[in-house]
Amino acid sequence: MGGGGWFYVPKVWSPSGGWWATPKAWKANTAAAFVAIGVASLMVGTVSISKERRPIPPAWRIPSQSWAVHAEVDDPRLAKK
Repeated sequence: MGGGGWFYVPKVWSPSGGWWATPKAWKANTAAAFVAIGVASLMVGTVSISKERRPIPPAWRIPSQSWAVHAEVDDPRLAKK
């Protein structure tokens, strides 16, 4: 009944590292993954900002109008005075 003994684990290879994987460079890999996700998010956000259009002006202010390229054209209330 002892619960802390040896576990039978067959010899398994997998791309993720197999059973109880602990890669040596896990911190660097995690940091690189976060940087890659951040760069991809910035690229998608940049494209989104450049393509954002509002053919019907919104009833209230939307936060993305602060950085939208065409906000003044799409919403006459935002025209700079």
